[in-house]
Amino acid sequence: MAEDDIEIFINGSSVKVGAGCSVAAALAMASAPGITRRSVSGMLRAPLCGMGICQECRVSIDGRVHRLACQTECAAGMRIVTAQAAA
Repeated sequence: MAEDDIEIFINGSSVKVGAGCSVAAALAMASAPGITRRSVSGMLRAPLCGMGICQECRVSIDGRVHRLACQTECAAGMRIVTAQAAA
């Protein structure tokens, strides 16, 4: 673990990421292909635009739903829940 690494939790599993890492990047590093949610038809979705416009990266963060993973910086102890938790 590097000095500036922090611990977050993705679907209940502990993950170490660098300070300043976005939630979307943490998801991609921790769980290929970085699935974030399901569409209304049930298809798995993942970040697409990386700048918050497409809304494909929505996850639950610390109990708050529909947070944009690409626009949210990881914080120590953060708890992230994705569609993979229900898959």
